Amino acid sequence: MVDVLPLVEARLSRALGRPDARAAVTFLGTDRVEVLRFQEGEIVRYATLGMSAHPMTDPTAVLADPVRGPRAELVLSVRAGLADTDKVLRPLAVLAASPQVEGVVVAPGASLDVGEPLWPGAPFTSVLVAEPGGLVEDLELEEPMDPVRFLPLLPMTPNEAAWKRVHGAQALQERWLTNGTDLRDPSRRSVPLD
Repeated sequence: MVDVLPLVEARLSRALGRPDARAAVTFLGTDRVEVLRFQEGEIVRYATLGMSAHPMTDPTAVLADPVRGPRAELVLSVRAGLADTDKVLRPLAVLAASPQVEGVVVAPGASLDVGEPLWPGAPFTSVLVAEPGGLVEDLELEEPMDPVRFLPLLPMTPNEAAWKRVHGAQALQERWLTNGTDLRDPSRRSVPLD
């Protein structure tokens, strides 16, 4: 069995540079999850490391397949220096542990909610999982393992999250695009939803 995590860290470093900080969180009954921080100019990126160690399993499956199934890591990009975004480490680790803890499969279009601000004073308690492939390429693994996908996270205000539940992820993303929303602004307001 291949140890996936060194390959994942190498892919992240190739795409984002060397991490300038890292933190580890372990939740009872789960594997350790690390969050790496990458600074590039005015953008800081946080990437999880540990979520892809095991494939995500459909919660309705009778047995978890230890080899086959989707694998992913999460990537959040924000503008540096505008908020205390380094406090996002624990919420990101919670989200990365959710497949092990709650048996969920994290995929593009999903909403993930931590139930509290992502960092102190943040107007966001949840994120929209976006399509992978733009920032960090998928990491192909040996057959029969699925590739590791690097899923961007887009912070959502509670109003945006509620609107997305009714209208869908695509409609919310179109609303953001139409309004020129800076999704990397850690203190942005909700997009107009009327």
